[in-house]
Amino acid sequence: MTHPTGRIVALRRFPVKGLSPEPLSAVAVEAGKQIEGDRAFAIENGPSGFDPESPAFIPKFKFLCLMKNERLASLATSFDPASGLLTVRRDGEVALEADLRSDDGRRAVGAWFSEFMGEELNGPLKVLPAPGEHTFSDTALGVVSIINRASVAAVEDMVGRPVDPLRFRGNIEIEGFGPWEELDWVGRELIVGAVRMKIVKRTVRCAATNVDPVTAERDMKIPATLMKTLGHADCGVYGEVVAGGLIEVGAPVALV
Repeated sequence: MTHPTGRIVALRRFPVKGLSPEPLSAVAVEAGKQIEGDRAFAIENGPSGFDPESPAFIPKFKFLCLMKNERLASLATSFDPASGLLTVRRDGEVALEADLRSDDGRRAVGAWFSEFMGEELNGPLKVLPAPGEHTFSDTALGVVSIINRASVAAVEDMVGRPVDPLRFRGNIEIEGFGPWEELDWVGRELIVGAVRMKIVKRTVRCAATNVDPVTAERDMKIPATLMKTLGHADCGVYGEVVAGGLIEVGAPVALV
């Protein structure tokens, strides 16, 4: 039996939860782990209960996130993993540079965002580094998120306007498959470049997808539209790496 094949069209990680993506041309991944450096930091919006000595999944609303804080999308941020330097640009100008690997740098980031967030504060802001192999992902699993471009195109048809795939904040974007095919892959495996993944879960979309990643406007109702049209709010899947290796933009993707 011949299975459909596609290719990787975009690859990225999100160093700080809720902030800008880091485009990648290639990245090595290990079995049972997310992309290294993905959601490696989060900004706690008031006490979250996170314990670095016993790290566990914490719901996204405990942190600054696009689901609740769309103004984050108005910032352009970048992170240098070699130096630990986070750069925040606002209206095209550098507004902050701070070392996320130092206590002083994290305090500086917390102070800047405290002023920026204004009335959206739930308490003191604190930058949390993920200890060990922990990730501040939206799932407790060590997984990679995959977005099917054809499914995004289908969402465009539903809402009657362009939809930026970045609304879905995926690690890997693929093309060459039909719309919504990925939702039937749970329990099956993909060969992604030199990597083998098992698809473990469909991705239920939240209100973060309603936010335009360029204008920061909350201008769509994507989960509600999906629910009304399809009877669910799923778009994209999570893949668990079962055999590690290199993932590259342009690499083939095959269902096995």
